[in-house]
Amino acid sequence: MKSIVCSLLLLIIFAPREVNSQNTKFDRDKFFIDTSIINVQITTDLAKIFKEKNKIGVRFPASFSGISSEGENLKDSIFLEIRGHFRRDYCYMPPLRVIFGSKKDPGIKSLGTLKLVDQCTTSESGQQNLLKEYLIYKIYNLITDMSFRVRLLHLIISDSAGRKKPIDEYGYLMEDIKDLAKRNKCKEYKNTKEDPRLTNSRQMAIVAIFEYMIGNTDWGVYSSHNTRLIRSKEDTLQAPYVVPYDFDFSGFVNTDYSIPDEKLQIANVRERLYRGFPKPLQEITEVTAIFQKEKDAIYQMIDQFDLLNSKTKKDLKNYLNGFFETIKSPEEVKRVFIYNARSE
Repeated sequence: MKSIVCSLLLLIIFAPREVNSQNTKFDRDKFFIDTSIINVQITTDLAKIFKEKNKIGVRFPASFSGISSEGENLKDSIFLEIRGHFRRDYCYMPPLRVIFGSKKDPGIKSLGTLKLVDQCTTSESGQQNLLKEYLIYKIYNLITDMSFRVRLLHLIISDSAGRKKPIDEYGYLMEDIKDLAKRNKCKEYKNTKEDPRLTNSRQMAIVAIFEYMIGNTDWGVYSSHNTRLIRSKEDTLQAPYVVPYDFDFSGFVNTDYSIPDEKLQIANVRERLYRGFPKPLQEITEVTAIFQKEKDAIYQMIDQFDLLNSKTKKDLKNYLNGFFETIKSPEEVKRVFIYNARSE
């Protein structure tokens, strides 16, 4: 991991031009389409955050300073809000929301409120795990537009009181569900008890097969567990679409804390288990063809992601090889996605 000192020097060396945050307005779509890494410094009372990390919804004032891809130095007052469940208790830093633009200093308010996902630990493995989960979102963007966009950050989180050492890590901001829905001509559908068999069949197949590809069983539609729903604005009688998120319990990421539900009877998260319901063979075949078409682009994305070390890249491609061998075989496709699909 880059040292804190080197990171701070980077911010100074590039000497970006400062922009009046009052007049700066982000295009949220462009913000998430841009693939460049943003160097960000957040200053807040770290001691208070650590002390109150189990209090969901508590907000902390902070300052935000980031360098845009155009070299602009963007400063603003923000709030950090505690969120999350498992990672809030397990990780050194609780999951946070970033609320851009205070009433006194609207600045980059147009970014609204976004989830911030950062490293669970400051170790090398913690860094690689964060980058692997970020990569999952980018891979899913290749498969379908009904997917969350994310923007990678190189973060320095400083303690405003000077009592804690600065934290130097990677993180990413996640697109708001309302923006995802809007660009798909949909709106958010807030129904927490939706039967997955009553959602859009093709999109549900894409979601279930993608979760199988990355070895993730930590999701559920009926319980709204790590999934969101959107519905067509033009035809509200259409079945809703499922959008997945939160992939840190997947075999692809393979964290030291990811343990599958014992009821699933799999040894570990690297063992794939299909959690979709049965669908017609033609639909499954059409969906697996989407994945097969993007195979080269997926492997290229892994190879070109320079922040991953060579060992991690090799492991990810080896893990995906098993999935692509499965969908290449008509008999395996029927066995995994039809004969062994969920019955309840």
